[in-house]
Amino acid sequence: MINYKDLGLVNTKEMFAKAIKGGYAIPAFNFNNMEQLQAIIKASSETKSPVILQVSKGARNYANQTLLRYMAEGAVQYAKELGCEHPEIVLHLDHGDSFELCKSCIDMGFSSVMIDGSQLPYDENVALTKKVVDYAHQFDVSVEGELGVLAGVEDEVVAEHHTYTRPEEVVDFVTKTGCDSLAISIGTSHGAYKFKPEQCHKDPKTGRLIPPPLAFDVLDGVMKELPGFPIVLHGSSSVPQEEVDTINKYGGKLEAAVGIPEEELRKAAKSAVCKINIDSDSRLAMTAAVRKVFAEKPAEFDPRKYLGPARDNMEKLYKHKILNVLGSNDKLAN
Repeated sequence: MINYKDLGLVNTKEMFAKAIKGGYAIPAFNFNNMEQLQAIIKASSETKSPVILQVSKGARNYANQTLLRYMAEGAVQYAKELGCEHPEIVLHLDHGDSFELCKSCIDMGFSSVMIDGSQLPYDENVALTKKVVDYAHQFDVSVEGELGVLAGVEDEVVAEHHTYTRPEEVVDFVTKTGCDSLAISIGTSHGAYKFKPEQCHKDPKTGRLIPPPLAFDVLDGVMKELPGFPIVLHGSSSVPQEEVDTINKYGGKLEAAVGIPEEELRKAAKSAVCKINIDSDSRLAMTAAVRKVFAEKPAEFDPRKYLGPARDNMEKLYKHKILNVLGSNDKLAN
């Protein structure tokens, strides 16, 4: 058993309470490799932002659970090396699909886990979430549950259609499970193709697709039922069109890729939404930079020469999200 506190990590409880009170959201950035982790820590340290390092089941298998433990510990020390004296870093399991996976992550030093039983019948979701909560809380690990289903594809998480969260269920769910935060469905979606073209309308000036608005009435209903309770938005990448354009310019084929407008995320961040998940945007930033190097320097074969620019491009993206969308900068103690 590895206790996350020994690695220098924190759980989400105090972090979320401050975010709700302060009207901002904590960035939850997914990572799979060293370059993504370096970019996240550099961006969050230099902007003095708390941060959640998210690892999906697939990313954990890709990176190796033992290496992840040391990467997380190294991330805390790297933040201090960058001048961030009191970093607030969470290592979080994204979309845990079983009690066994959540337990394994807790035992290996994760400070927060998500158990996603949203595809199960309601009573089964409650029972599974409560089982994870009962285990996690023994070790002061925070637990995120989910009500409602997000459409789209992210690693092993696949859903054809979304189902909005029912505000009338949230009090019962939170009371019975004891979860610390709740992921809800209000129209966000996983992946880079969040909406079908027929769901969008075209901007007459740019010709770009504009997605349908988020269901803020559902969010308002949830907040009315659960005042002050931490709410999470999954599938909240904005799919920056400049990165999509770069990918396509240098041989990629991303057609009709569209994300959540940043103005909608800014609005959400000022509410009880205190954690906003971002994954696809960093994938796009990384891919765009790598494709550009390969196209402009076809003889290049040193990974540092194409992963370095990719890391820099992701850091720029993460800083933009922290400073201009989530508002989580300058929230750490000096």
